[in-house]
Amino acid sequence: MRLDRIKIVEYDARWPALFEQQRRRVEPLLVPWLARPIEHIGSTAVPGLPAKAIIDMAAVVRDYNECAAAFDELAALGWVSAPEPGDVADRKWSLCFPTVERRSHHLHVVEATSTGWQTWLAFRDHLRKTPADRDEYARIKRGLAEADDRDRPAYRAGKAPFIAGVLGGLGL
Repeated sequence: MRLDRIKIVEYDARWPALFEQQRRRVEPLLVPWLARPIEHIGSTAVPGLPAKAIIDMAAVVRDYNECAAAFDELAALGWVSAPEPGDVADRKWSLCFPTVERRSHHLHVVEATSTGWQTWLAFRDHLRKTPADRDEYARIKRGLAEADDRDRPAYRAGKAPFIAGVLGGLGL
């Protein structure tokens, strides 16, 4: 159960280094299954974008089932399983560090055949190069968090139309 509230904070220039710190720990364990290098995704990967201070990471693997062999080693590093709705259908594993309740990092291990990871990268890249959309996304997120800082489903649903509009404009 999540104990942390939805708190949007100003962009922190340390976020890329915090991503890199955990990437260096995790990537060697997943390398036998990785289809590409681990990526920093989500709002903390967009300079200037206020965000929840949780570093999202995407590990794209060749085979969803086979990469589970690395999970004991990830657990030894402090990563814990944190299943989310839709993970199985999306051929995705979700892990958090250091705890589910008070995570600082969220690792999304997703099969290369899944379509979701490509939109994560496209949305991130669009916000990095389009300040007006970055700022509008920040406004939406802040408003949703202020409306109810405990309702994660409403927070995700409230962001969805904006994300879909951006992705639609990109042809995705």
